[in-house]
Amino acid sequence: MKGYFVGIGIVVGIVLLFVLFYMGSYNGLVSRQEAVNEKWSQIQNDYQRRSDLIPNLVNTVKGVAKFEQDTLTAVITARSKVGSMQLDKNLLNDPSQFRKFEEAQGQLSSALSRLMVVVEKYPELKATANFSELQSQLEGTENRITVARRDFNLAVKEYNTALRTVPTNFVAGISGFKERPYFEAVTGSEKAPEVKF
Repeated sequence: MKGYFVGIGIVVGIVLLFVLFYMGSYNGLVSRQEAVNEKWSQIQNDYQRRSDLIPNLVNTVKGVAKFEQDTLTAVITARSKVGSMQLDKNLLNDPSQFRKFEEAQGQLSSALSRLMVVVEKYPELKATANFSELQSQLEGTENRITVARRDFNLAVKEYNTALRTVPTNFVAGISGFKERPYFEAVTGSEKAPEVKF
């Protein structure tokens, strides 16, 4: 009879250890997943800031110079495309939608870069305080976006590594945790932009 209770104690102890391990691993994954979500929220915040600055920048440019219409149209179209996309954390669970979002943001960045290059031809525009302030804010926002994307990729790396590491990968598989995509460079970004005046 004594051996029976010892056997039950061992089984209960093993089950208890497994439950504690599972809870610890699960909580660690949840914590890492929330870190990814928090970094994603910061990226959304920075993209929204950029999106809010663009109409003011475009209106300032329109008001000061007879500007190249195709450049302004490209900025407005790219901003509109980005603005029409849903930006919730579910986007992180769909790699194809994430890539579309990333491409749209890349197109907007490219259009803004072209706008800034073309502005160089208009010294009277560069001299206005309003434009200078908007340009400075936009440059600061672009820097924030770069930092936020880097921080996001670091959080994704930590999360994805935990998903693939033994023994946490067993808990991840049982609990339905999925890998998250990284932000990657936009196709063609390895080439320097061509500047023509």
